[in-house]
Amino acid sequence: MERLREFFKKETVLCVAAVCAVVTMLFVPPDGAYIGYIDLRVLCLLLCLMAVVAGFQTCGAFRWLAFQLLRRSNSGRVLSVILVLLPFFSSMLVTNDVALLTFVPFTLLLLDRIGCGGAMIPMLVLQTIAANLGSMATPVGNPQNLFLYASYSLTAGEFFAVTLPLTVVSLVCLTAAALLVLPRELPELRLEEETLQEAKKLAVYGVLFVLCLLTVFHVLHYGVMTAAVLIAIAVMEPKLLRGLDIALLATFVCFFVVSGNLGRVEAVRAFLQELLNRSTLLTAVGTSQIISNVPAAVLLSGFTDQWRPLLEGVNLGGLGTPIASLASLITLKLYLRWPGAKAGRFLLVFTLANVAGLGILLAASALF
Repeated sequence: MERLREFFKKETVLCVAAVCAVVTMLFVPPDGAYIGYIDLRVLCLLLCLMAVVAGFQTCGAFRWLAFQLLRRSNSGRVLSVILVLLPFFSSMLVTNDVALLTFVPFTLLLLDRIGCGGAMIPMLVLQTIAANLGSMATPVGNPQNLFLYASYSLTAGEFFAVTLPLTVVSLVCLTAAALLVLPRELPELRLEEETLQEAKKLAVYGVLFVLCLLTVFHVLHYGVMTAAVLIAIAVMEPKLLRGLDIALLATFVCFFVVSGNLGRVEAVRAFLQELLNRSTLLTAVGTSQIISNVPAAVLLSGFTDQWRPLLEGVNLGGLGTPIASLASLITLKLYLRWPGAKAGRFLLVFTLANVAGLGILLAASALF
């Protein structure tokens, strides 16, 4: 029982998704149509991207990048902007959750070292928002983008026409907000030198990442990419494959089943169709607040061909409640482990900042 409790605590989303899948099976018993629910291309892309990003981490690429940027900061305001924009831009290529796992612990240690512990909560909140909004910019930035890009067979031009204007607005707002977090004058920063490790491996991971991008943009077949990535990593660094987040892939499979089954229940179809007919954008934003934006994208895509407002909605819907984007829970978990963490204050600041950001971007989306 203790192991089950620990597993549920660690993989809460997977457990909830699995229960939901089983419940929907009571209404739609398993049959031959189930195999059509699973989008193998999306699952292979997620698996390979996780593996390649893990490889970049083992080579110290993200720590080196952070060191190179931070050692050039000469004031509190510059440092504040750098700390917020690091997850913003890195999430475009390595996903929002990886960006936060990389930079939140670094930020906690850095702010403690320079005596700015009081700025931890607003800084972590802005970093979380930055990772969620920066990941909106590219198809590989987050799982819902990857899924929608593949599901609707979008072109690069179609995708970026939707996401880039909102990304620019997000960049301006985050930069302005970051200027207010740290004082102008700071004690001298003493950072440990970070170096890139195993340059040959890093180059190979760079090539594998390019293969992933070519697959995202429909230049390379996902089967070829998957074989190349898994074989290369199995030869170079097999331990990486054992550490991949298979639970995320299993969660996707469960949500594929939930979405597929709900799509075959007439009452549910009628209800969601009515909401989507009123406003696909607001339905996507609202659904994301309850079940998070990744499963919201999977679920709602089965009921509408209006990909543009759906893409906007599930990305903007990552702002709001802590569960609106699962990446936000990463920051909360990491902060709560810090001595003297104040959960209530964090959630208050997080909610206010997210609601403000969501309001600004919804207004901006109406103009584009």
